[in-house]
Amino acid sequence: MTAETSPSLPVGERSENGEGALVLFSGGQDSTTCLMWALARYPRVETVGFSYGQRHAVELACRERIRTRLAAWPGWGERLGPDHLLDLGALFAAGVPTSLTADLPFTQPAGGLPSTFVPGRNLLFFMGAAIIAFRRGLRRLVGGMCETDFSGYPDCRDDTLKALQVALNLGMERRFMIETPLMWRDKADTFALADELGGEAGLALILEETHTCYLGERGMRHPWGYGCGACPACSLRARGFALWEARRGGAGGAPTA
Repeated sequence: MTAETSPSLPVGERSENGEGALVLFSGGQDSTTCLMWALARYPRVETVGFSYGQRHAVELACRERIRTRLAAWPGWGERLGPDHLLDLGALFAAGVPTSLTADLPFTQPAGGLPSTFVPGRNLLFFMGAAIIAFRRGLRRLVGGMCETDFSGYPDCRDDTLKALQVALNLGMERRFMIETPLMWRDKADTFALADELGGEAGLALILEETHTCYLGERGMRHPWGYGCGACPACSLRARGFALWEARRGGAGGAPTA
């Protein structure tokens, strides 16, 4: 594992009161919404991203643009702290090839896990985040996992993450809190939350800058954002956007950047 990260903070600059947060930030819709959620709540928010050999590595470039835009937002910019990037490519290269890490078709076996499931991914993400949070004096670990609109990944389940929180706290002698603000929200609710948190500017950020497509497509712009329009992630985002628009009565057009 290699890391591009910031050094340990002097004791006087750490969030020893537990009010700081570290957001697992991929550059996608869900993690960007979670970053906005954290910035609205906590006085100090840092981010961590992961390079793991994903086919859609373009999301890593999206992270930088999103952070740059959020850093300019009044009230939030001063709360946004350093970014950290962990390279887990070698570790996941030793695992089972999946549709997210190799040129394989997207499939959903009957009664089985989808081909996009990367075994242990979210577990390792939180462990890596906890290591950084330990050193940086951050207590809250924020992730965009969801058990409402999800692909059946076992490491996105609420029970899994509650158990992981217990394990991290026992193994690191800390009182980390894993927070998942999207756990019981569907994709339409996630669009609604971005609207609630950031208004038209927040929605424009989601539509123009975040990345969802598993194939890394950024050339085609749809009403819901950029993507191939056919992979499982694009399909879910498109359905969620349509449902969100229907719930709000289709009022107005989609915001533009």
